[in-house]
Amino acid sequence: MPYELATNFTGLQFVNPFVLASAPPTESKAKILRAFEAGWGGVVTKTIGMHPVENVAGPKTIYQRASDTKPYVSRYKRPDTVSHSSWNWELISDQPLDLWLPDLEEIKTTYPDRMLIGSIMAGAGGEEEMEHWRKLARSVVAAGCDAIELNMSCPHMDRKDMGAHIANDETIIRQVLRAVKEAVSVPIWVKLTPSSSSLIDGARAAYDAGAASISLCNTFPSLPLMDPETLKFEVEVDGFVTSGGLGGLAILHQALQRVSDIARACPDKAISGIGGIRGFREAFNFIVHGAGNLQVCTAAMEDKGSGGVGTNLIKELTGDLGDYMERKGYASIEEFRGIACERVVEHSRIRRKSEAYNGGYEQSA
Repeated sequence: MPYELATNFTGLQFVNPFVLASAPPTESKAKILRAFEAGWGGVVTKTIGMHPVENVAGPKTIYQRASDTKPYVSRYKRPDTVSHSSWNWELISDQPLDLWLPDLEEIKTTYPDRMLIGSIMAGAGGEEEMEHWRKLARSVVAAGCDAIELNMSCPHMDRKDMGAHIANDETIIRQVLRAVKEAVSVPIWVKLTPSSSSLIDGARAAYDAGAASISLCNTFPSLPLMDPETLKFEVEVDGFVTSGGLGGLAILHQALQRVSDIARACPDKAISGIGGIRGFREAFNFIVHGAGNLQVCTAAMEDKGSGGVGTNLIKELTGDLGDYMERKGYASIEEFRGIACERVVEHSRIRRKSEAYNGGYEQSA
């Protein structure tokens, strides 16, 4: 049976459902062009803002590994280790908007059939910040972006009106979406933080305010490890560290939970799944939990010889997905998207060893 890797997601036609997430793999024109040449269906640019950005004076990203013989997690290279996670405290793009715009135009002109999503971020401190959201949106769309992703999830911001700090505030979510929708008519994706205790409420607010999709999960707020011998953190500057973001395989199961939560709470709404995709099996699990689009970061950065954009990985992902669909007789991913959702239930619906079990409550007299 013939199959089709092309997908329609939020009204956009992707040649395949695999997208490079907003991160170092999409930080420059050169990297994005290389990614499209390799076969990625889309990219989300590194987040573009209006405010000055200056990264830490040291490593911005590390990769942590584990092994059977010494089963501790560490960034330090050891024999026979496998990838565990990434950790970063990298900020949004340090390239200003006026330098991004001609780059976006060239990227879209060179690859008109690939989807270019502009990630943008501003604050929430009043009308001036709302105008920043509008300006960013108008500018990147005019330069060729097919959609916009609103960054409401960066865990590294000092400003309390930016990034993950505002993703719990339904009023701000609605306010930002209203401002952006006034400025542009392309699909708007909203990237929410996975660490929110009110994720479903935030997602509902975003959808109600006109979001075409929710993107999740961004990295989880976390700290790097301290070496017991040196008493140094595995990444630090002048002996100090602050909260960063954990990504890669280590967050896979938590990311799937968040995607499942949104998919079951908001049926028929679009979700772009992110978090721990290293190959087909992880991608498959995001699809069956409701994601119609798949974003990748850590695995692309770790792909040897790819220049950090996953040139080998995208061939593996599309090849393995195609092989699976052909074997199973699926014409598109829509035929198995979301099939796991109805099998995720409350604890009370899981059969117990005893039919008399009543949830641990004492019977009333």
